[in-house]
Amino acid sequence: MDYKKTNAPQSTVTRDLVDFDRETGNIYEAVVIASKRSNQIALELKEELKHKLEEFANYSDNLEEIFENREQIEISKFYEKLPKSTLIALQEFLENKLTYRRAE
Repeated sequence: MDYKKTNAPQSTVTRDLVDFDRETGNIYEAVVIASKRSNQIALELKEELKHKLEEFANYSDNLEEIFENREQIEISKFYEKLPKSTLIALQEFLENKLTYRRAE
C-alpha cells in the first residue's frame, strides 16, 4: 500500500468512540485490530526506509562524506513527515479498508 498518499492526519485528532465500535461492537477489539495493523504498517515503512538508505550506504570512514550525503538526509526527512503508523491504521479502520477475522 502507498502510505505516502494516505489521507490520515499528520497529528493526533480527537475521535468519537461510537465510530470505532460500530464495526466490531466492542471498543477493545477495535483497538486491538488497529494496533495490530499499526505494527504491520510500521514494519513495512521501516523496511522500505532501510532499503532506500542502503542505496546510499558508504562503508568508508571519510567523515566529510558522512555529513554531505544530502540525498540520505532528504529521504529521512520525508519519512519523518509521514503520518505515524497509528494514525494511518486508525484512518484505514474508520474507512473500512481493513479486513480481519476472529479466532472463534
